Amino acid sequence: MGKTYERIDGRLRTFIEAQPMFFAATAPLADDGTINLSPKGLQGSFVVLDELRVAYLDFAGSNAETIAHLRENGRITLMWCAFQGPPNIVRVHGAGEPVFRDDPRFAELLGHFPGIDPTPHGLRAIIVVTADLIRDTCGYGVPFMTYDEDRDLHGKRFSREDDESLSAYFAKKDHIAQSIDGLPGLPLPLPPGVPRTRTSV
Repeated sequence: MGKTYERIDGRLRTFIEAQPMFFAATAPLADDGTINLSPKGLQGSFVVLDELRVAYLDFAGSNAETIAHLRENGRITLMWCAFQGPPNIVRVHGAGEPVFRDDPRFAELLGHFPGIDPTPHGLRAIIVVTADLIRDTCGYGVPFMTYDEDRDLHGKRFSREDDESLSAYFAKKDHIAQSIDGLPGLPLPLPPGVPRTRTSV
């Protein structure tokens, strides 16, 4: 049976932090808008900030649907599945916000991710999610799968880019500055990267 939680702590937090990947779902307000569902991985790119807030790093890619949807309406659902051990699915429904590199909060938030060097990865924003509803369900239909390791292709690809060339790369893509449905996406050009501030979670 599913259970609703008031906060992200204890066994729930331990489960979330142990998963090597999760999924982020967003949608525009328009009835005919394009729903987006994205897998998220890379060790060290997700953190629990407190009992109601989580955050993950948004890296360079070929679109910016999540950012565009959050800028329009803020709705987001994150989902974790147990691919090993006891079956479990956890969903965090809430309000998301993309914090961009020129935001005064960016450096402090980046300090919560000590295991990732953002420079070679093309980091473009930090997504902060405040939970409105936290639930788990059985997960009986999720198969057993093993985690071997992260792919290193993303880091290798974007280690060749600096802020200027990364902005040029984004400018050539159809769905970075605006979403598939024409919503404002990632603001361009990218502001310069900022120094990391170490912060304890």
